[in-house]
Amino acid sequence: METGSHIQITTAIDTRERAEAVARALLEQRLVACAQICGPIASTYWWKGKIECADEWMIVMKTREALYEKAEQAIRALHPYETPEIIAVPIKAGLAEYLRWIEGET
Repeated sequence: METGSHIQITTAIDTRERAEAVARALLEQRLVACAQICGPIASTYWWKGKIECADEWMIVMKTREALYEKAEQAIRALHPYETPEIIAVPIKAGLAEYLRWIEGET
């Protein structure tokens, strides 16, 4: 087990095609080492005073903490939502080889 400055970024988006486009763009820019697309997922949330429900596709991405700001900017530039979910959580520990792989690919 190794620890370091790695993060997992998640966002949710309205179509699989857009999810694939966001994932590919961040990969091509080397802002993330990998991206998994899950969906559709059922999202329920408050928006402009009402509870809304929608099918979305979640993108889960792994990268280095130092790349978060650039990754966030890239997601925002491609995301159709007014206020997209873009959150990052630290990877507190992980397989040393995997974490080194993230570093080598970003």
